[in-house]
Amino acid sequence: MAKANITHREIIERIRRGEYAPIYLLMGEESYYIDRISEYIAENVLAEEERDFNQTIIYCTRETALGDIINSARRYPMMAKHQVVIVKEAQNLLKLDDLAVYAQKPLDTTILVICYKNGSVDRRKKLIPAIDKVGIVFESNRLKEGMLPQFITDYLRRHNSEIDERACLVLAESVGADLNRMAGELDKLILARPTGQSRITVELVEKNIGISKDFNMWELRTAVVNRDVLKANKILHHFEQNPKANPPVMMVSMLFNLFAMVMQAHYSPDRTEAGLMKHLELRQPWQLREYTNAMKQYNALKTMRIIGKLRETDAKLKGIDRGNLTDEDLMHELLFYILH
Repeated sequence: MAKANITHREIIERIRRGEYAPIYLLMGEESYYIDRISEYIAENVLAEEERDFNQTIIYCTRETALGDIINSARRYPMMAKHQVVIVKEAQNLLKLDDLAVYAQKPLDTTILVICYKNGSVDRRKKLIPAIDKVGIVFESNRLKEGMLPQFITDYLRRHNSEIDERACLVLAESVGADLNRMAGELDKLILARPTGQSRITVELVEKNIGISKDFNMWELRTAVVNRDVLKANKILHHFEQNPKANPPVMMVSMLFNLFAMVMQAHYSPDRTEAGLMKHLELRQPWQLREYTNAMKQYNALKTMRIIGKLRETDAKLKGIDRGNLTDEDLMHELLFYILH
Protein backbone atom coordinates (compact mmCIF):
# COMPACT_ATOMS: atom_id res chain seq x y z
CA MET A 1 0.00 0.00 0.00
CA ALA A 2 2.87 2.40 0.77
CA LYS A 3 4.24 4.63 -1.94
CA ALA A 4 7.34 6.81 -1.77
CA ASN A 5 6.80 10.56 -2.15
CA ILE A 6 3.04 10.22 -2.59
CA THR A 7 1.33 13.60 -3.04
CA HIS A 8 -1.75 14.84 -1.25
CA ARG A 9 -3.65 14.86 -4.55
CA GLU A 10 -2.81 11.19 -5.16
CA ILE A 11 -4.06 10.32 -1.68
CA ILE A 12 -7.30 12.24 -2.20
CA GLU A 13 -7.81 10.66 -5.63
CA ARG A 14 -7.42 7.17 -4.15
CA ILE A 15 -9.95 7.98 -1.45
CA ARG A 16 -12.33 9.39 -4.06
CA ARG A 17 -12.13 6.01 -5.84
CA GLY A 18 -12.89 4.19 -2.59
CA GLU A 19 -9.34 2.85 -2.20
CA TYR A 20 -8.88 3.26 1.55
CA ALA A 21 -5.78 2.49 3.61
CA PRO A 22 -6.29 1.24 7.18
CA ILE A 23 -3.81 3.83 8.51
CA TYR A 24 -2.73 7.27 7.28
CA LEU A 25 0.17 8.98 9.00
CA LEU A 26 0.13 12.63 7.92
CA MET A 27 3.13 14.51 9.26
CA GLY A 28 5.38 17.49 8.55
CA GLU A 29 6.05 21.19 8.97
CA GLU A 30 3.35 22.32 6.50
CA SER A 31 -0.06 21.81 8.11
CA TYR A 32 -2.08 22.84 5.04
CA TYR A 33 -1.90 19.48 3.25
CA ILE A 34 -2.39 17.55 6.49
CA ASP A 35 -5.60 19.49 7.07
CA ARG A 36 -6.82 19.04 3.48
CA ILE A 37 -6.37 15.24 3.54
CA SER A 38 -7.90 14.73 6.98
CA GLU A 39 -10.84 17.02 6.10
CA TYR A 40 -11.45 15.14 2.86
CA ILE A 41 -11.52 11.82 4.70
CA ALA A 42 -13.86 13.22 7.36
CA GLU A 43 -16.26 14.61 4.76
CA ASN A 44 -16.22 11.88 2.12
CA VAL A 45 -15.60 8.37 3.48
CA LEU A 46 -18.83 8.04 5.44
CA ALA A 47 -22.32 9.10 4.50
CA GLU A 48 -23.66 11.89 6.69
CA GLU A 49 -26.07 9.58 8.50
CA GLU A 50 -23.21 7.15 9.31
CA ARG A 51 -20.93 9.67 11.01
CA ASP A 52 -22.64 9.94 14.40
CA PHE A 53 -21.78 6.35 15.33
CA ASN A 54 -18.76 5.70 13.12
CA GLN A 55 -16.60 8.83 13.08
CA THR A 56 -14.41 9.71 16.05
CA ILE A 57 -12.14 12.75 16.31
CA ILE A 58 -9.56 12.73 19.10
CA TYR A 59 -7.69 15.93 20.04
CA CYS A 60 -4.47 14.89 21.76
CA THR A 61 -2.79 16.48 24.75
CA ARG A 62 0.13 15.16 26.77
CA GLU A 63 -2.43 13.44 29.00
CA THR A 64 -4.12 11.53 26.17
CA ALA A 65 -3.72 7.78 26.69
CA LEU A 66 -2.55 5.84 23.65
CA GLY A 67 -4.71 2.94 24.80
CA ASP A 68 -7.84 5.05 24.24
CA ILE A 69 -6.82 5.61 20.61
CA ILE A 70 -6.09 1.92 20.05
CA ASN A 71 -9.40 0.92 21.63
CA SER A 72 -11.24 3.36 19.37
CA ALA A 73 -9.44 1.95 16.32
CA ARG A 74 -10.33 -1.64 17.32
CA ARG A 75 -14.06 -1.01 17.49
CA TYR A 76 -16.24 -2.34 14.71
CA PRO A 77 -18.47 0.00 12.68
CA MET A 78 -22.21 0.16 13.32
CA MET A 79 -24.43 -0.25 10.25
CA ALA A 80 -21.60 0.90 7.97
CA LYS A 81 -18.67 -0.69 6.13
CA HIS A 82 -16.07 1.46 7.85
CA GLN A 83 -15.44 3.61 10.85
CA VAL A 84 -13.11 6.65 10.76
CA VAL A 85 -10.86 7.63 13.67
CA ILE A 86 -9.01 10.94 13.21
CA VAL A 87 -6.25 11.69 15.71
CA LYS A 88 -5.49 15.43 15.77
CA GLU A 89 -2.31 17.01 17.24
CA ALA A 90 -0.61 13.62 17.55
CA GLN A 91 2.71 15.38 18.14
CA ASN A 92 1.51 15.86 21.73
CA LEU A 93 1.39 12.12 22.44
CA LEU A 94 4.21 10.95 24.70
CA LYS A 95 4.40 7.34 23.43
CA LEU A 96 3.24 7.58 19.83
CA ASP A 97 5.71 4.88 18.75
CA ASP A 98 3.74 2.34 20.79
CA LEU A 99 1.01 2.64 18.16
CA ALA A 100 3.21 0.32 16.07
CA VAL A 101 1.56 -2.57 17.96
CA TYR A 102 -1.80 -1.69 16.38
CA ALA A 103 -0.18 -0.97 12.97
CA GLN A 104 1.16 -4.51 12.83
CA LYS A 105 -2.40 -5.85 12.72
CA PRO A 106 -4.86 -3.06 11.95
CA LEU A 107 -8.60 -3.59 11.58
CA ASP A 108 -9.68 -3.60 7.91
CA THR A 109 -12.92 -1.83 8.79
CA THR A 110 -11.15 1.08 10.53
CA ILE A 111 -9.58 4.05 8.75
CA LEU A 112 -7.16 5.54 11.28
CA VAL A 113 -5.82 9.01 10.42
CA ILE A 114 -2.91 10.34 12.49
CA CYS A 115 -2.24 14.08 12.09
CA TYR A 116 1.26 14.94 13.33
CA LYS A 117 2.08 18.64 12.79
CA ASN A 118 5.10 20.93 13.22
CA GLY A 119 7.60 18.16 12.60
CA SER A 120 7.94 14.55 11.56
CA VAL A 121 8.04 11.21 13.33
CA ASP A 122 11.57 9.82 13.61
CA ARG A 123 11.87 7.35 10.73
CA ARG A 124 14.17 5.16 12.83
CA LYS A 125 11.29 4.37 15.18
CA LYS A 126 9.08 1.27 14.81
CA LEU A 127 5.97 3.20 13.79
CA ILE A 128 7.05 4.35 10.32
CA PRO A 129 8.01 0.92 8.88
CA ALA A 130 4.95 -0.65 10.54
CA ILE A 131 2.59 1.82 8.84
CA ASP A 132 4.55 1.67 5.58
CA LYS A 133 3.69 -2.02 5.25
CA VAL A 134 -0.09 -1.55 5.51
CA GLY A 135 -0.95 2.08 5.00
CA ILE A 136 0.29 5.46 3.83
CA VAL A 137 2.95 7.73 5.30
CA PHE A 138 2.69 11.28 3.94
CA GLU A 139 5.22 13.98 4.78
CA SER A 140 4.11 17.56 4.21
CA ASN A 141 7.17 19.76 3.74
CA ARG A 142 7.13 23.55 3.62
CA LEU A 143 7.11 24.92 0.09
CA LYS A 144 10.34 26.42 -1.16
CA GLU A 145 10.12 30.06 -2.12
CA GLY A 146 10.12 29.36 -5.84
CA MET A 147 7.12 27.03 -5.55
CA LEU A 148 4.73 29.52 -3.94
CA PRO A 149 3.63 31.28 -7.17
CA GLN A 150 2.74 27.87 -8.63
CA PHE A 151 0.64 27.09 -5.55
CA ILE A 152 -1.22 30.38 -6.03
CA THR A 153 -1.92 29.87 -9.72
CA ASP A 154 -2.94 26.22 -9.22
CA TYR A 155 -5.28 27.13 -6.35
CA LEU A 156 -6.95 29.86 -8.38
CA ARG A 157 -7.21 27.64 -11.46
CA ARG A 158 -9.17 25.09 -9.43
CA HIS A 159 -11.55 27.93 -8.57
CA ASN A 160 -11.87 29.07 -12.20
CA SER A 161 -9.70 32.12 -11.62
CA GLU A 162 -6.44 33.54 -12.97
CA ILE A 163 -3.91 36.00 -11.59
CA ASP A 164 -1.60 38.60 -13.10
CA GLU A 165 2.11 37.81 -12.85
CA ARG A 166 2.85 40.89 -10.75
CA ALA A 167 -0.16 40.31 -8.48
CA CYS A 168 1.03 36.75 -7.92
CA LEU A 169 4.50 37.88 -6.88
CA VAL A 170 3.17 40.65 -4.60
CA LEU A 171 0.86 38.14 -2.93
CA ALA A 172 3.61 35.55 -2.52
CA GLU A 173 6.01 38.03 -0.98
CA SER A 174 3.45 39.75 1.26
CA VAL A 175 1.57 36.74 2.63
CA GLY A 176 4.46 34.27 2.67
CA ALA A 177 4.55 30.48 2.74
CA ASP A 178 1.87 29.86 5.38
CA LEU A 179 -0.42 27.97 3.01
CA ASN A 180 -3.47 28.02 5.28
CA ARG A 181 -3.23 31.81 5.48
CA MET A 182 -2.54 32.02 1.74
CA ALA A 183 -5.62 29.91 0.93
CA GLY A 184 -7.72 32.19 3.14
CA GLU A 185 -6.44 35.31 1.35
CA LEU A 186 -7.06 33.72 -2.06
CA ASP A 187 -10.62 32.84 -1.06
CA LYS A 188 -11.09 36.48 -0.05
CA LEU A 189 -9.81 37.68 -3.43
CA ILE A 190 -12.05 35.26 -5.32
CA LEU A 191 -15.10 36.64 -3.51
CA ALA A 192 -13.92 40.24 -4.05
CA ARG A 193 -13.66 39.95 -7.84
CA PRO A 194 -16.05 42.16 -9.80
CA THR A 195 -18.90 40.24 -11.41
CA GLY A 196 -17.82 38.63 -14.67
CA GLN A 197 -14.09 39.07 -13.96
CA SER A 198 -12.01 35.92 -13.55
CA ARG A 199 -8.57 37.54 -13.22
CA ILE A 200 -6.99 38.68 -9.95
CA THR A 201 -5.16 41.96 -10.51
CA VAL A 202 -2.52 43.70 -8.43
CA GLU A 203 -5.07 46.45 -7.70
CA LEU A 204 -7.45 43.86 -6.26
CA VAL A 205 -4.67 42.42 -4.10
CA GLU A 206 -3.65 45.86 -2.81
CA LYS A 207 -7.24 46.77 -1.99
CA ASN A 208 -8.24 43.56 -0.22
CA ILE A 209 -5.06 42.26 1.41
CA GLY A 210 -4.05 45.57 2.96
CA ILE A 211 -0.87 46.08 0.94
CA SER A 212 0.38 49.56 0.05
CA LYS A 213 0.67 50.02 -3.70
CA ASP A 214 4.11 51.60 -3.63
CA PHE A 215 5.52 50.62 -0.24
CA ASN A 216 5.50 46.88 0.36
CA MET A 217 7.93 43.99 0.70
CA TRP A 218 7.71 43.16 -2.98
CA GLU A 219 8.59 46.74 -4.01
CA LEU A 220 11.54 46.71 -1.60
CA ARG A 221 12.70 43.41 -3.03
CA THR A 222 12.43 44.76 -6.58
CA ALA A 223 14.36 47.90 -5.61
CA VAL A 224 17.14 45.78 -4.08
CA VAL A 225 17.29 43.50 -7.12
CA ASN A 226 17.64 46.52 -9.40
CA ARG A 227 20.00 48.26 -6.96
CA ASP A 228 17.69 51.27 -6.90
CA VAL A 229 19.13 53.10 -3.88
CA LEU A 230 16.60 55.96 -3.79
CA LYS A 231 13.51 53.76 -4.03
CA ALA A 232 14.80 51.24 -1.50
CA ASN A 233 15.47 53.95 1.07
CA LYS A 234 12.06 55.55 0.50
CA ILE A 235 10.38 52.21 1.17
CA LEU A 236 12.51 51.62 4.27
CA HIS A 237 11.54 55.07 5.58
CA HIS A 238 7.86 54.22 5.00
CA PHE A 239 8.29 50.93 6.87
CA GLU A 240 9.78 52.77 9.84
CA GLN A 241 6.53 54.71 10.22
CA ASN A 242 4.61 51.46 10.74
CA PRO A 243 7.04 48.85 12.11
CA LYS A 244 4.28 46.47 13.29
CA ALA A 245 3.03 46.01 9.72
CA ASN A 246 6.56 45.69 8.34
CA PRO A 247 8.76 44.20 11.08
CA PRO A 248 12.52 44.25 10.45
CA VAL A 249 12.79 40.48 11.05
CA MET A 250 10.38 39.92 8.16
CA MET A 251 12.47 42.17 5.90
CA VAL A 252 15.64 40.28 6.81
CA SER A 253 13.91 36.97 6.12
CA MET A 254 12.68 38.19 2.73
CA LEU A 255 16.13 39.44 1.74
CA PHE A 256 17.82 36.27 2.99
CA ASN A 257 15.52 34.11 0.86
CA LEU A 258 16.25 36.31 -2.15
CA PHE A 259 20.04 36.20 -1.85
CA ALA A 260 20.09 32.50 -0.93
CA MET A 261 18.40 31.82 -4.28
CA VAL A 262 20.81 34.18 -6.07
CA MET A 263 23.74 32.33 -4.53
CA GLN A 264 22.31 29.00 -5.71
CA ALA A 265 21.94 30.47 -9.18
CA HIS A 266 25.57 31.66 -9.24
CA TYR A 267 26.76 28.14 -8.48
CA SER A 268 24.35 26.28 -10.71
CA PRO A 269 26.19 23.67 -12.83
CA ASP A 270 24.04 24.71 -15.81
CA ARG A 271 23.55 28.46 -16.26
CA THR A 272 21.09 28.19 -19.15
CA GLU A 273 17.48 29.18 -18.50
CA ALA A 274 16.37 25.55 -18.36
CA GLY A 275 19.32 24.63 -16.15
CA LEU A 276 18.70 27.46 -13.70
CA MET A 277 14.99 26.70 -13.49
CA LYS A 278 15.71 23.07 -12.70
CA HIS A 279 18.43 23.94 -10.16
CA LEU A 280 16.23 26.53 -8.40
CA GLU A 281 13.12 24.33 -8.68
CA LEU A 282 11.10 27.04 -10.42
CA ARG A 283 7.98 26.27 -12.44
CA GLN A 284 7.57 29.30 -14.72
CA PRO A 285 10.18 31.23 -16.78
CA TRP A 286 8.97 34.58 -15.45
CA GLN A 287 9.97 33.50 -11.93
CA LEU A 288 13.59 33.30 -13.07
CA ARG A 289 13.87 36.89 -14.31
CA GLU A 290 14.27 38.37 -10.84
CA TYR A 291 17.18 36.09 -10.01
CA THR A 292 18.98 36.60 -13.32
CA ASN A 293 18.59 40.37 -12.87
CA ALA A 294 20.02 40.12 -9.36
CA MET A 295 22.95 38.04 -10.63
CA LYS A 296 23.91 40.94 -12.91
CA GLN A 297 23.90 43.39 -10.00
CA TYR A 298 25.52 41.16 -7.37
CA ASN A 299 28.38 38.80 -8.18
CA ALA A 300 28.90 35.56 -6.22
CA LEU A 301 31.39 37.12 -3.76
CA LYS A 302 29.14 40.11 -3.01
CA THR A 303 26.15 37.78 -2.63
CA MET A 304 28.04 35.60 -0.15
CA ARG A 305 29.04 38.66 1.89
CA ILE A 306 25.45 39.95 1.88
CA ILE A 307 24.21 36.61 3.23
CA GLY A 308 26.77 36.91 6.02
CA LYS A 309 25.57 40.45 6.79
CA LEU A 310 21.95 39.28 6.84
CA ARG A 311 22.83 36.57 9.37
CA GLU A 312 24.64 39.12 11.50
CA THR A 313 21.71 41.56 11.35
CA ASP A 314 19.22 38.83 12.23
CA ALA A 315 21.26 37.95 15.32
CA LYS A 316 21.47 41.61 16.39
CA LEU A 317 17.72 42.10 15.92
CA LYS A 318 17.29 39.21 18.35
CA GLY A 319 19.52 40.95 20.90
CA ILE A 320 22.91 39.35 20.24
CA ASP A 321 25.81 41.86 20.32
CA ARG A 322 23.61 44.74 19.14
CA GLY A 323 25.01 47.35 21.54
CA ASN A 324 22.98 50.58 21.50
CA LEU A 325 21.82 50.21 17.91
CA THR A 326 18.07 50.54 17.29
CA ASP A 327 16.17 48.40 14.79
CA GLU A 328 16.15 51.39 12.44
CA ASP A 329 19.94 51.75 12.75
CA LEU A 330 20.42 48.07 11.94
CA MET A 331 18.16 48.15 8.88
CA HIS A 332 19.77 51.31 7.46
CA GLU A 333 23.20 49.78 7.97
CA LEU A 334 22.07 46.55 6.28
CA LEU A 335 20.52 48.29 3.29
CA PHE A 336 23.59 50.49 2.80
CA TYR A 337 25.83 47.38 2.89
CA ILE A 338 23.70 45.60 0.30
CA LEU A 339 23.33 48.47 -2.14
CA HIS A 340 26.89 49.83 -2.07
